[in-house]
Amino acid sequence: MKNTTLTLLIFSLLGLSCGNSNKENKMENKTERSEQLSKNKTIEDSDFQKKEVAIIDTEFGEMVIDFFEGNAPKHVESFKTHSRNGYYDKTIFHRVIPGFMIQGGDPNTKGDNNASYGTGGHAAKYFGIGNENDSSTWTLPAEFNNIKHKVGILSMARANNPNSGGSQFFICAAETPHLNGKYTVFGQVIEGLEIIEQIVNQPRDSRDNPNRRIEMKVRIEKRNK
Repeated sequence: MKNTTLTLLIFSLLGLSCGNSNKENKMENKTERSEQLSKNKTIEDSDFQKKEVAIIDTEFGEMVIDFFEGNAPKHVESFKTHSRNGYYDKTIFHRVIPGFMIQGGDPNTKGDNNASYGTGGHAAKYFGIGNENDSSTWTLPAEFNNIKHKVGILSMARANNPNSGGSQFFICAAETPHLNGKYTVFGQVIEGLEIIEQIVNQPRDSRDNPNRRIEMKVRIEKRNK
């Protein structure tokens, strides 16, 4: 009888021990899941607190571009896409005019045919203008807004047609009120304004092409808002 009682007591204790162990494991798993969810939320909150900027890297240093996505979403999307795809890398600032602006973004400038500079480039995707099956014809619909052209403003270059913007852009080196409402402003330089001055004052020829190549490399980064 004593042996039977002892055996039952041992099994009871073992059962209690296993039960406690299972409870502890469940609590540990629940804690781990809770910690992981907390980490994920922290990462999401951190990303929410960041914004995308463009970095235009030149031999003179870097210019940081903040975008006006609410004012010109298609232009911003196209510029970002080109930047991520390396479209602008090894292109040059092919037109510089002191007291006015510096212009770049033409893929033709990766080559040596100066006569073609300023004639190339297209939008990064089909925005409803051009032949959908021929990317070379894609252009951007105008997104004119009330942002004024002043030092550091990033705006889209175009031909006479308001909806002819492609990949070429210009950065203002001075206030240019005659462009207001006629060209799409989609960003501004928030760091590296001095780089504009260094580029715009480079010696140039009669076509306003700098006498030497000023290449750029463009990337997109996330920074705190």
